[in-house]
Amino acid sequence: MPPVIEQAVEARLVAAVPRTETVPATLRYDRGEPFAVCMAFPPPATLEGTEVTWEFSRELLAKGMTEPAGVGDVRVRPFGYGRTVLEFHAPEGTAMVHLRTSELRRFLERSQGLVPAGREHLYLDLDHDLTELLRRDAS
Repeated sequence: MPPVIEQAVEARLVAAVPRTETVPATLRYDRGEPFAVCMAFPPPATLEGTEVTWEFSRELLAKGMTEPAGVGDVRVRPFGYGRTVLEFHAPEGTAMVHLRTSELRRFLERSQGLVPAGREHLYLDLDHDLTELLRRDAS
């Protein structure tokens, strides 16, 4: 199985006015960073007109599908039947997107195939990370 999983999802962007807009997004999980999930939005879906990527914990995503989770820049909570809300907080404002919980569940199941929950520490390459950190500090 490849060390990276990507899955396209439809995110329903919740706007201040009473309408929602569907935007494409991509969920990404990399075995090399076993605790993290990334969610990328393409340039047409962002205010800046550039791709925006948010990184947050896989555990936060899993927990937020059944109960409100998160207190920082990314918050996740169930919403109605079959939806999960992700809130992204930045100095410029807050973006809220609704995703199908079934799509998130499928993505998490695929990521569990790469790195089972609770075993993430076994996939860390601490020697490599320390070498890179020291190399950057030496420059």
